[in-house]
Amino acid sequence: MCSWCWAFAPALREVESRLPDGMRLIRVLGGLAPDTEEPMPPAMRDKLQAIWKTIQARVPGTPFNFLYWEVCTPRRSTHRACRAVIAASRQGDHEGPMIDAIQRAYYLRAMNPSDRSTLIALAGELGLDVPCFEHDLDHPDTQAELEQQIAFSRERGVRGFPTLLLETSGEWQAIEIDPNQPDVVLAQLRTR
Repeated sequence: MCSWCWAFAPALREVESRLPDGMRLIRVLGGLAPDTEEPMPPAMRDKLQAIWKTIQARVPGTPFNFLYWEVCTPRRSTHRACRAVIAASRQGDHEGPMIDAIQRAYYLRAMNPSDRSTLIALAGELGLDVPCFEHDLDHPDTQAELEQQIAFSRERGVRGFPTLLLETSGEWQAIEIDPNQPDVVLAQLRTR
């Protein structure tokens, strides 16, 4: 649900499709904001809308549907969406498609990915076993896995999103990213 991750998504797809031999991409959820049912404060809403506008200026072609701010009750709550990614991945290779579905729902379709009902609808659209998805979405094991992924990121110094790290022989290095130029990432991967 990070808007900079949404802006970087096309470049990341390009990077993933052109990874050097022997490399693979592993997605790790960062968590961002814990569960809450409290509406987002007006100052935070204004800040996020300003970020969307900044992204549109810096990453041309990144679409946002600002109707979201009128038709939804935004909450600073992303853990449920993270758990949805984990729940989807438990049914096979659905991690990437669920991330994409959540981002498109949020940024293009003015749907609230903090709402359980939105995530369940997306699972249905992806053809997942919805009762199984619902069970896994709220299961303590799913929350535990999310907490492990958040800890993994923090232990490696990740403080912002998106972040790319390259692991070589147990050593982790940050990779510079540019949402407008996937070759910036690929050049770094080829030299390491």
